[in-house]
Amino acid sequence: MPIMTPEPAPTVAQLLAFYLEAGVDCALMDEPVNRLSDPDPAPAREPAEAPQRALPASMQPATPPRPPAKIEVLPEVAIAAAREAARTAPTLEALRTLLETFEGCALKNTATRLVFSDGNPAAKIMFVGEAPGRDEDIEGLPFVGRSGKLLDLMMKAIGLDRSQVYIANVIPWRPPGNRTPTPQETQICLPFIQRQIELVNPDILVTLGNPSTQTLLQTKDGIMKSRGRWVDYDTGTRNIRAIASFHPAYLLRSPGYKRMAWVDMRSIAKAMAALAERAV
Repeated sequence: MPIMTPEPAPTVAQLLAFYLEAGVDCALMDEPVNRLSDPDPAPAREPAEAPQRALPASMQPATPPRPPAKIEVLPEVAIAAAREAARTAPTLEALRTLLETFEGCALKNTATRLVFSDGNPAAKIMFVGEAPGRDEDIEGLPFVGRSGKLLDLMMKAIGLDRSQVYIANVIPWRPPGNRTPTPQETQICLPFIQRQIELVNPDILVTLGNPSTQTLLQTKDGIMKSRGRWVDYDTGTRNIRAIASFHPAYLLRSPGYKRMAWVDMRSIAKAMAALAERAV
């Protein structure tokens, strides 16, 4: 019987060639693997941070300054500050400067500009409305919109124009959206308009509309009851003859009351004539 000589063991290259011919193209593991599913991405390694050298103080990046925190002023504090500031204004220009820098009224932050006055500071008659509107906020002058044009016509009917009168508002900044000023805003601005009236020192004061009438003439009556009546306005140093009438903006909405406004204007004209006679 012939002796069988064992075949030499296949090399690694021969085994790999055999597996490829048999269709084995990947290695098997102990656990089954679903190769149709999306493999989870391997977490990215963060590069090791290189040790940083401490920079000298002169080369350290500057820390940006924090914006100052906005401090809200309490109404009581703002009113007291307004009274003190207004009392110190010796002239109309000084009063205007004080209002430009006064930070106690939030309306200043939403208005385009200060609406201080228009007309002649030496006038004998002064008109005071409530607050500026959109047109006044843009131009920086009181009564320049449609209501201002109507006021010009009303004054012209009794022989007046803006060179002969002084015009202002209780509130010198436009409230957002022309809303009604709050009682706190009115009280904060009140010392400034009171000082403005005192510095102009007119012989006749005309309040236009219910808000300015109630604020300056210290009445709770509505404009229908208070208009056309002469009262004394006390500046602290003298009494000024004062009368209330309709605001021109109200007359534009309710033209039926123009007849009553005309009666008020005629009363103002008579008072001015009487003052002129006394001066002669």
